[in-house]
Amino acid sequence: MPYTAPSRELLQHLEKARSVVVLTGAGVSAESGIPTFRGQGGLWREFRPEELATAAAFEQRPKLVWEWYMWRRQLVAQAEPNPGHFALAALETKYSEFTLVTQNVDGLHMRAGSRNVIELHGNIMRSRCHECGSPAGEAALDKDGQLPACECGGLIRPDVIWFGELLPPEALKRAWEASAHAEVFLSIGTSSAVQPAAGLADMAKRAGAYLVEVNPDTTEMSDRFDEVLRGPSGAILPTLCEELRLNFSRAPMFAV
Repeated sequence: MPYTAPSRELLQHLEKARSVVVLTGAGVSAESGIPTFRGQGGLWREFRPEELATAAAFEQRPKLVWEWYMWRRQLVAQAEPNPGHFALAALETKYSEFTLVTQNVDGLHMRAGSRNVIELHGNIMRSRCHECGSPAGEAALDKDGQLPACECGGLIRPDVIWFGELLPPEALKRAWEASAHAEVFLSIGTSSAVQPAAGLADMAKRAGAYLVEVNPDTTEMSDRFDEVLRGPSGAILPTLCEELRLNFSRAPMFAV
């Protein structure tokens, strides 16, 4: 599969930078076989978002929502980090200030070795109480289909952000602060259509960062980036690491 190679200008920016921020979206996970919410093969082909991914849906049909999320957990558990994940983990080792902000809920970045990760939308493998917010580990439906409950009496839910809910304030604050000090900002595998995460690139731009988009397709913000790399992140990011002489030997080969 053809893809755009990183420019010499980008490599120069990455060589001299101390602060790098990366924003990742569903496209990165899709390369590991996890369906996206948009486009063909998306998770919304059989269900509308308002049917399963809202607080109201959970309150009305908690068992159905839990069954759907347990199916999604199985998909995530079977998936493996791809070369793009491993390359980002390798890139982190080069910088004193490196922040990976992800809209994905699958935890694949951490499994690949990334450390400073901000999960804006939560993590599908974790659970928390819908009433008091207390963490509940990996709670789920039991073998008899009984709903998990918290000590406070509230129902336990997947620890993800649903439509209509606010992002975690502390996570969002950290993402804003990192973007405001970034020297290079990479937007990878995201449509740039979801706020407020999409605004992080604008903040980095105002701070003087060199903005790069990595995506197979044109997005709403493509013309606002300093450099656009067309192609899968699993091909482009390993190439970037090779140019920067970074080792990511744990990554499997990616056919291009």
